Amino acid sequence: MMKKTLLALTCIITLTINAFAQNTFNKAKLDNLLEVLATNNRRMASVAISQNGKVIYQKATGIAATDMPATVETKYRIGSISKMFTATLVFQLIDEGKLQLNDPLSKWYPKIPGADKTTIGLMLKHRSGLFNFTNDSTYLTYYKQTQTEQQQIARFEKLPKAFDPDTKSAYSNTNYVLLGFIAQKVTGKSYAQLIKERITGKLGLDKTYAGGAINTKKGEAQSFKYRNGWQPETATDMSIPGGAGAIVSTPAELTRFIEGLFNGKLVSDSSLKVMKRLNGNFGSGMFAYRFDNKTAFGHNGSIDAFNSALVYFPDEKFTVAICSNGGTFSVDNLLLASLKIYFGQAYQLPVFSNVKLTDAELTKYTGIYGIVQAAMKITIAKKDGVLTAQATGQSDFPLEPIGTDKFGFDPAGIVITFDTAKGELNIEQGSRGTIFKKE
Repeated sequence: MMKKTLLALTCIITLTINAFAQNTFNKAKLDNLLEVLATNNRRMASVAISQNGKVIYQKATGIAATDMPATVETKYRIGSISKMFTATLVFQLIDEGKLQLNDPLSKWYPKIPGADKTTIGLMLKHRSGLFNFTNDSTYLTYYKQTQTEQQQIARFEKLPKAFDPDTKSAYSNTNYVLLGFIAQKVTGKSYAQLIKERITGKLGLDKTYAGGAINTKKGEAQSFKYRNGWQPETATDMSIPGGAGAIVSTPAELTRFIEGLFNGKLVSDSSLKVMKRLNGNFGSGMFAYRFDNKTAFGHNGSIDAFNSALVYFPDEKFTVAICSNGGTFSVDNLLLASLKIYFGQAYQLPVFSNVKLTDAELTKYTGIYGIVQAAMKITIAKKDGVLTAQATGQSDFPLEPIGTDKFGFDPAGIVITFDTAKGELNIEQGSRGTIFKKE
């Protein structure tokens, strides 16, 4: 889910794996990877791997709170993996004849733009054209405050359509907040009740639920950013993400959830087929993750400084779940590394330089950088001895020194190179670079 970065969500991951035959799983190497990331303050993570319905690997690193180390029992906010849970609820109601894929949004919320042509099915697949409310300029003014359904709907009614329904696909949290509300209206029960009665209760998951304010005394993790030590990140009020991102869980329980979903314990076979059917990159509440000629299904998530990933290979009956509460090393890269190690592929543990710059060295980069062709500006600042970048309307993110006048932000694949003589920075993402001039 929720806060914005300069990079949109990547839905399909491709990796060449020569064979899916089980090799000897080098657990020590995966242990070493997680320790290297934690020791170098690049990623705190909890990982679970399941084969044939049995958890065969678990390890947690880092802290859950400032005074509490993380364990494999620590519970994390999982962000947009929550959408898999919400989609499951919707398809259960479809199986029961209480909802239909072609039901229009206008049946419940007629004042939302395009509601008469926006259906449950389009919302599930991110083809609704509903504007992603977390991209709205006002989002950061209220995300820490409890919101009612009426307040959320009033905002959604004012947002413009992103595009006409069913003309293209674009990820939008708005879809799943609304689906969560609709499930509540159809059943007369709260989202938290529905998750407990229809999913976690059926699967015996006692560490998975719709979250509220973080309670570290109950084993719930805070999230952190690393700035001269792990600093707690501000927490989103969970009334806001709702069906798009409010679930709390552990990696081991996430493996049981997705295995239960694919093994017929939650929805009908016909509904699961619809969930898996891709339209572009999107299924209904899930993505496809392709490795050579094999396909996994799952989702990833991000809320505050929490990041997560969950993938299941139906043919191999193999699952990987990752929950994290801080770090700049990409969780997608950690997922790929875990798969390579599990399947005996070549993988070299990362080496980090841990370059430290003086306050004076950082100061020469600070300032506001703009571009003539667009209104967006990038503010470069110092916080606790770390250089940060913040684009207009977005939250700031830390920059790590990776070379002379060069800094990176690994989760978004961003590299910023400064030319202090010219007063410029070049921000690169993928193969694209843009020059910003210091004001």
